[in-house]
Amino acid sequence: MTKKERALKAVEILKEIYPDAICSLEAGNAFELLVATRLSAQCTDARVNLVTPALFARYKTIEDYAAADIKDIENYIHSCGFYRAKAESIIGMAQKILSDFGGVVPDNIEDLTTLPGVGRKTANLIVGDVYGKPAVVVDTHCIRISNRIGLVNEKDPKKIELELKKLLPPEESSDFCHRIVLFGRDICPARKPKCAECPMSDYCKKVGV
Repeated sequence: MTKKERALKAVEILKEIYPDAICSLEAGNAFELLVATRLSAQCTDARVNLVTPALFARYKTIEDYAAADIKDIENYIHSCGFYRAKAESIIGMAQKILSDFGGVVPDNIEDLTTLPGVGRKTANLIVGDVYGKPAVVVDTHCIRISNRIGLVNEKDPKKIELELKKLLPPEESSDFCHRIVLFGRDICPARKPKCAECPMSDYCKKVGV
């Protein structure tokens, strides 16, 4: 089985298990998703979703964030960890979007990654979820599972992103990444993957790893 065939089979299986491929971060617009994703760095999505409702109720527009007192932002996001750096990034993102992009969250990876605190993982999430363009979000689940099922033999996130873009149908790539997160939590965690009940075990090159 080629890598392309293996990727298509993984897409098929994951679609069957998780027909609703949705981002676990809750947000009402592009900038809120940008904020939530920044907060999720080294923090669980569940924790972020507990923190953001009050933050989003307090700050409703990009202009609100750009003019915010950093200490106030820090107070709202304190429990997400690394709150000082994250607060600085959130205000910086808003200010740069206003000054450089006319107040509109960019729709491409190149521009998004010029924003403070935004890397390729976050940029791909925005491009895929907000703008509906082909995107590959490479998080720890994606790194682990794409290696386990033989799609890649690589640990570098950017290299994995580019390799998966070659293997996955463009229209499936963004949803595939959401599904692989759910699969990683439910069936294929880092420790003790549930290989005996895994629907991809027949296609996995590293069963039990």
